[in-house]
Amino acid sequence: MKRREFIEKTAAATALMSVGLSLSSFQTASTKHLTILHTNDVHSYIDPFPPNHPKNPNMGGVARRAALINSIRQENSNVLLLDAGDIFQGTPYFNYYGGELEFKLMSMMHYDLATLGNHDFDNSIDGFYAQMPHAKFDFVSANYDFKNTVLHGLIKPYKIFIKDGIKVGVFGLGVQLDGLVDKKNYKETVYHDPVAVSQDMARILKQDKKCDLVICLSHIGYKYKDEPDKICDVKLAGLTKDIDLIIGGHTHTFLDKPTVLKNAVGQDVLVNQVGCYGVNLGRIDFYFDTDQSKIAQGKSIVV
Repeated sequence: MKRREFIEKTAAATALMSVGLSLSSFQTASTKHLTILHTNDVHSYIDPFPPNHPKNPNMGGVARRAALINSIRQENSNVLLLDAGDIFQGTPYFNYYGGELEFKLMSMMHYDLATLGNHDFDNSIDGFYAQMPHAKFDFVSANYDFKNTVLHGLIKPYKIFIKDGIKVGVFGLGVQLDGLVDKKNYKETVYHDPVAVSQDMARILKQDKKCDLVICLSHIGYKYKDEPDKICDVKLAGLTKDIDLIIGGHTHTFLDKPTVLKNAVGQDVLVNQVGCYGVNLGRIDFYFDTDQSKIAQGKSIVV
């Protein structure tokens, strides 16, 4: 089956948490509804693919994504829009504007938060810093220590949002830069183990900050078939607790719906990634009851 046909056939598929509890039976007049929208590895793809493109004909493009996001916001005012990194590098727009256009367009779409991917260092850490004034949203990274760089104090480990009384904590993770990025581009940035950092972040957000939902915005990769021991989102989910959702990037993995995995204490974790180049928009809807118990359904939407 061709990839586009597969995506179209599966775009309406959903993944449900809290097995055995149907969405219809869960919803009441007091149910609160939160929508998480997300992208990853857009790589400076501003325009849609041309009609004769062999893999993604007439797909993607910022204008279509913006229209889709606006239509979803008309349905539900409680929306968070997130990006899992590699915003930069891939088209002449980046070569010419150095990231200014990408950040300005994301700001116009009212992104709430993003993390950094390895390609976001391609114009060096100084190049990223120079473009930050164009981003009207924040960046998070918990396992990159920017202490001795120009980004010190500008990139926080996490951010907390409150939507209709729902407290959402989001922290960021980045991939090991050594071997992927020239040292002169990331300079004195120090990489820390994602598992240990995630355990700390999840504890802080869930237990100390009392967040109802904890999201890891990750650019460490979904899974590595040829490197089974390499840390990835799938392994991270099973090694930690108190994370409800991992939104991933880096491996350009097209998932038609979130993967449901078990964490270190046997609870459900959703893991999702929507490929690359802005072809898909991820959507995950969480429903919270009065006791803050929750279920979720998710899908990838072709842009």
